[in-house]
Amino acid sequence: MRKSALLLTVALLSLSVAARAADAPLPQTTTAATFNDAQKAEIENIVKEYLVNKHPEVMAQGLQNLQQKEQQSADAKSKAEITSEKDKIFNDPRTPVGGNPKGDVTIVEFYDFSCGYCKMSEESLERLVKEDKNVKVVYKDFPILGPASAEAAKAALASMKQGKFQPLHDALMTKKDHLTSDMIYATAKDVGIDVDRLKKDMNDSVVADTIAANLKLGQDIGVRGTPMFIVNDNVYPGALQYEQLKQAVSDARGAEKKS
Repeated sequence: MRKSALLLTVALLSLSVAARAADAPLPQTTTAATFNDAQKAEIENIVKEYLVNKHPEVMAQGLQNLQQKEQQSADAKSKAEITSEKDKIFNDPRTPVGGNPKGDVTIVEFYDFSCGYCKMSEESLERLVKEDKNVKVVYKDFPILGPASAEAAKAALASMKQGKFQPLHDALMTKKDHLTSDMIYATAKDVGIDVDRLKKDMNDSVVADTIAANLKLGQDIGVRGTPMFIVNDNVYPGALQYEQLKQAVSDARGAEKKS
């Protein structure tokens, strides 16, 4: 192909790439051309040189825009699923509840006792609940990090029969070392739980059913890891600091007033 035609083609391709990165309309052309394999390879090399070596920011911006669109799409899907699964998320009678059961804002947390990021958020959540007496917390045990996580989740749910869920949950969340069976039961004993009774209660079908329901619910609404918070209708994936949790609650109250 002639040099001028090649340069024109590359210019159009470059404009197309830049337009995609900026979410602008693509330039229109009425020129049609058919290229052989050698010509296509030459065009690809020139475009690659343009993007990788001369203007990598164009490629970076395009990737960033794509990731933002994918995240927005995933968030919209999660929000729609949350709306359709509200009773399972907020009102499952098998699920432990903390804070003020009649609070005007509900924080739902999907968490794993082996998750370091969950433990990072725990201090912030506890502080918020102590300072804000009108927040309800729904605890969704979501053991995805191995057998010890599953055992801890069973112990926590079984401890509800002794009225000790909150003390055991909070104590296990302070453990920085790798979670083990011995650690779980030693912690349970430390917070006043009858360990022999606890082990029997862990075999109750309600415990297994609750965990299975949480895992299925998480899959349905798009929980991709722990922790994930739902504050009223809004989704917050990942660890949250105190100020972020506080702002999420404030935003939820503002949305309720508007509605």
